[in-house]
Amino acid sequence: MAKTTIDSKYIQQHLANERTYLAWIRTALAMIGIGFLIVNIHFSTNSTSMISDQIAELIGIFSVILGLIIIVFATISYLIKKKQINEQTFQPSNRVVWMVSIFTFFIIVLFFLYFLVY
Repeated sequence: MAKTTIDSKYIQQHLANERTYLAWIRTALAMIGIGFLIVNIHFSTNSTSMISDQIAELIGIFSVILGLIIIVFATISYLIKKKQINEQTFQPSNRVVWMVSIFTFFIIVLFFLYFLVY
């Protein structure tokens, strides 16, 4: 017979925590993909604008950095929530959501500037 663990008391919560973690990882990969996509599309065309070149590079750099930051924060958040679920001290955190929202807004502004200049 299998031994009952603390984790097994809260199976649904742990599974939800894992799904949330995987959703953050998908978001991070999408951000990184957007960065590579815009840079590849931009530099495969004949661009004569130095400003649009710089904006495309900024979008690529910030998208990759944001993706990596999301992975780090998602992993930390997952581990903290796992511990909080077992201790029944769960407190939702807004830091990751605010950070991703602010950086995503910044990337969207860069996209707007890019298409305005290009």
